[in-house]
Amino acid sequence: MKKISVILFLVFISTGLVSAQGGIKKKRPLPHDYGKVVINNYSDRAGQSPVAFDHWLHRSKFTCRLCHVDLAFAMKAGATGIKAADNMRGYYCGACHNGKMAHAGRTVFEACSRNLSDDPKRCERCHSQGKNVKKEYDFYLFTEKFPRERFGNGINWEKTEEEGLVKLVDYIEGVSIKRGSLTVQKDFSLEPKVKGMPEILFSHKKHTVWNGCEVCHPEIFVGVKKGSTKYSMVEIFDGKYCGVCHSSVAFPLLDCQRCHTSQVQ
Repeated sequence: MKKISVILFLVFISTGLVSAQGGIKKKRPLPHDYGKVVINNYSDRAGQSPVAFDHWLHRSKFTCRLCHVDLAFAMKAGATGIKAADNMRGYYCGACHNGKMAHAGRTVFEACSRNLSDDPKRCERCHSQGKNVKKEYDFYLFTEKFPRERFGNGINWEKTEEEGLVKLVDYIEGVSIKRGSLTVQKDFSLEPKVKGMPEILFSHKKHTVWNGCEVCHPEIFVGVKKGSTKYSMVEIFDGKYCGVCHSSVAFPLLDCQRCHTSQVQ
């Protein structure tokens, strides 16, 4: 226990979190809110509440690569600039939420339409921030049989997928390109700069299930050769490299032992 405490303290010292934050502690989100993105580029001007996007629900059905590569959603909230007109034309959310696509035996509801007379409450299904909107899927009921973990939204998504509890869609007809599978790279270790920290064991296999190669390369990690990209925990905590996902959607950086997995000699 003492060794773990010292290691964690060294991590916080190395990232500047002990003194740089001035004693301000960021509120930890509740499990169902972890990963939620509020989109408000145009909602206020359109007289609508901001869109509240639940990552947990969409990641239980689709790969990250499908949305962030094939559908071209930016990795940063608000950077895509989605408009209702885009959805109506079948772009972004409208690629699936068109009232026609079937998923798991159900038709995906139409997100945006010029004709609201048939469903005046349709807009609130997405434009729900600050409203008491009843969700079609309850987080706790939906995930009650999923493997647990300590941080984030409390779900070990890797094991959930491995055990077949979720079936991820990675292809949309007319949008995605059919391509063969690449050879999966072997796992490799990365030596941390902080003395006493366990080595990082990185698995390409685990990441490619969700991300393919395209989500990470070349926008997040420029090089494709081990050691060609240099980074630090300061940069990762600042939302770069691994921190692009592991600060907001994937398991958070608080869970040091998920990455630093080898034993200290």
